[in-house]
This record gives sequence, C-alpha cells and structure tokens, in this order.
Amino acid sequence: MNARIYVYAASVCILIAACGNDSKPPSVAVSTPATPALTEPFRYHKAIEVSPGQTFDVLSWGRGAKMDGSFMILHSDSAGVKFTTTTGDLDGAISDVYNSDMDTDGNPEILIQARDKDTVNYAKIYAFEFNNNNANKLDFPKLTGSQKKGYRGNDNFYIKEGLLIREFPIYSSNDSLAKPTGAKRVLQYGLRNNSFSVQQLSKDSVSLADKAAAAAAVNKKKTTADKPVKKKKAETKKKRRRRRG
Repeated sequence: MNARIYVYAASVCILIAACGNDSKPPSVAVSTPATPALTEPFRYHKAIEVSPGQTFDVLSWGRGAKMDGSFMILHSDSAGVKFTTTTGDLDGAISDVYNSDMDTDGNPEILIQARDKDTVNYAKIYAFEFNNNNANKLDFPKLTGSQKKGYRGNDNFYIKEGLLIREFPIYSSNDSLAKPTGAKRVLQYGLRNNSFSVQQLSKDSVSLADKAAAAAAVNKKKTTADKPVKKKKAETKKKRRRRRG
C-alpha cells in the first residue's frame, strides 16, 4: 500500500515539474535576402517610388569604362501599364539620386548627381521633371564666379523642405596647391517655370583659425597706429621744457 502511494506521489511530482518547465522553442534565424550584385555592363542602380505604382529606376552602364558611360531612367507606371525610358550621356560616376517636387506642381523631379574624379571630385547634376510619361530635361545652373571662388569639389547634396541644398568646403584658391580654409559655402536651389533659382543661404562660415588671424591683424593695426601718437606727445613735452628753460 505504501509503495503504491510513493509511486503515485512520484508520478504527480514529475507531472508538475513537466508542466512548470517554461522551455522556449529554439529561435530560428531569419535570413535577409542579399541585394543582387549588378553585372556588367551596369554599375549603379537605385529605385525611387514617388507614389504607389509610380517607380523610377535609375541605372548607369558602360562596359570597359569606370567613370564615363551613360545613364537611363526607367519609369514604371504600374497603374496605367505604361513604361518609358529616358537616357543620356554620363560624365563621371553616379554618386546618388534625389527625388523632389521643388515647384510643387505635382510632377516629380529626378536629380542625378555624378562625380568626376581627376584631381578633385567635381559634381554635376542631371535633372529631369516628369509629367505623366513625358520627361523634360532641366538645365542645372553652373556656379557663378563668386560661388566658384575657392571651389574644389567634394559637394554634399541633400533635400530639405522640398528644396535641393548644396554645400562644399572652401579652399584658399582654385588650383592644385589650394589648402582648405575650414569654411564652407551653402547654396539652395529652387524651381519655377522649369528654371532653377539659386540662393546662398548665409555668408561663408569662417574657421577659428581665420578669426584668430583677423583679430591679430586688427590688433597689429591698432598698435601701429598708436605709436606715432605717443611719439608726437613726447616731442611736444620736450619743446615745452626748452621754452621754459
């Protein structure tokens, strides 16, 4: 009888232990599919969906060349089942592509940034505005003389509040011996009636070294200006003493 009780108690204990075991199922690693690598002759690809069913695939291609080639913009209108292609010659390599609607007319703009690398990284923008399935090429303005002063490339573009912002470091000159000043120039691009407008957002920022040099120059100028005055006062006192004598 006692043996049966012991066996029964042991069975109950085992059952309770099994129920209280919160063993978690083994975690399964979720593998993210790798982005397919581009094959020759393609070198760059970026897909931009401006609205549901409206996608722009931007690609660059050119077999046998690393910097020069051509670009193509594949517009897929899935809703209207329409597909168009826009192509052009490419000077440099595509570094990024931006989407905007700077004139707020509902027609998306595709801006392709290319970078030509010889001695410096100069930037070039290929701009298009798409109205339904028609592509309108826009002339991106070149830097003016004042905007280009101290320019040596290394541009940084980005979209802010629907407008294109461009900033780049300023160098002491435009030749290969130029040194960075620590300052930068910021330009803002807008669009109206398919024409770009350019505005410099603020004065060129100045580095601490430039401020220190300017302050030292001002102090030196003050010191030089004060010296003749002191000398003149000393000569006046000397003349007065002679008259008294």
